Amino acid sequence: MHKIAILGLGYVGLPLAVEFAKKFPVIGFDINSTRVDELRNGLDKTLEVEKADLNSVLIDTAQASFSNGLLISDKSKDIANANIYIVTVPTPIDEYKRPDLCPLLGASKIVGQYIKKNDIVIYESTVYPGATEEDCIPVIEEVSGLKFNTDFFAGYSPERINPGDKVNTLKTIKKVTSGSTPEIANVIDGLYNEILINGTFKATSIKVAEASKVIENAQRDLNISFVNELALIFDRLGIDTNDVIEAAGSKWNFLKFKPGLVGGHCIGVDPYYLAFKAESVGYYPQVIRSGRRVNDFMPNFVADKVVKLMIKKGQKILHSKVLVLGITFKENCPDIRNTKVVDVVHELEKFGCDVDIYDPWADPVEVKKEYDLDIIPVVSHQSQITNNDSLITNSYNAIVLAVSHDQFKNFEYPKLKKGSNTVIFDIKGVLPTDFVDSKL
Repeated sequence: MHKIAILGLGYVGLPLAVEFAKKFPVIGFDINSTRVDELRNGLDKTLEVEKADLNSVLIDTAQASFSNGLLISDKSKDIANANIYIVTVPTPIDEYKRPDLCPLLGASKIVGQYIKKNDIVIYESTVYPGATEEDCIPVIEEVSGLKFNTDFFAGYSPERINPGDKVNTLKTIKKVTSGSTPEIANVIDGLYNEILINGTFKATSIKVAEASKVIENAQRDLNISFVNELALIFDRLGIDTNDVIEAAGSKWNFLKFKPGLVGGHCIGVDPYYLAFKAESVGYYPQVIRSGRRVNDFMPNFVADKVVKLMIKKGQKILHSKVLVLGITFKENCPDIRNTKVVDVVHELEKFGCDVDIYDPWADPVEVKKEYDLDIIPVVSHQSQITNNDSLITNSYNAIVLAVSHDQFKNFEYPKLKKGSNTVIFDIKGVLPTDFVDSKL
């Protein structure tokens, strides 16, 4: 019988652990003790798993054995009896935008301590082609003393979690699978088909599966960079980019991507992994790098545009009050990883603006820890506010709608304005055109 250990209980690992726990014994391991305590109490701050669903599979740690269910632990020794290890830890980039494999290699060391003969390790973390077999497996071999594809085996099945999406979920997506041998590929494919509604796509190799994941996000990054560049051009021409996209979208095969800030843990990160690997084999990826440069420039453009609009309206910039609505990387989701709204805030502060941030979805403690920024507190990030909320007490020289949370669509913006010269800039293009001064 499969006994599954999942290393990393974040946006990817927790939903996977809960679904597998409905059919198999699962040990969910995370090094974050606070996260572990919260999950044991049925609280998932990522909002990816409903409390009732989580509680339905949780197993008391006092139980010595179980046929199915989820045991959550921050002690690595609890994964010792597993025979399938699934790694779902983050794969970020460092300050120089190079792949940071430290979490992945750390998890591999832990697996190496406990993996046994005939066990299988499966990686879900997004990486460049070759990382599983060239970077991770040697670590397991060194720590365990076992030989790859003789004593233990491996697979790669890239995560396809879309934070905040309640339609395209783990169960409903088609998942790519792969294995280090044809036989193991079949085992891994069968394992995932136990929990998926729409089945799997079995890739021909681990490297193919790795590449398929990283190009999913690189492709989206490039498409967005194209429309972002259009926004930069049309701004100089005095044309509304969204109007142009709507007109072009009347053709059946036009892809209606929208301009915006490209953050998050996937689209804004994964192209750097692919570019890094390409350069390591002697090819400089011009298109991928160019797209990244355009998207990384957009926060500067937004801040510059807001300040120019304020000057045009006769505003004094130094110590002007600016309200930024939203800090998460996408709408209706608490995920703040790699959010580019932070870059907009920093650029506005460089101009001398005093910036307030309001986001009913974001956790103020996490924002402070990750970015050293304070945000206006709310009762809950799930608050269903329909107006300005009594906690926003200031009026502002400029308001920047950075994230299109549902709560912001019916905001009483006039109450936040400091006179008729207040600038309203809509990054997401969701507010009426005649209501805002400008948008992307």
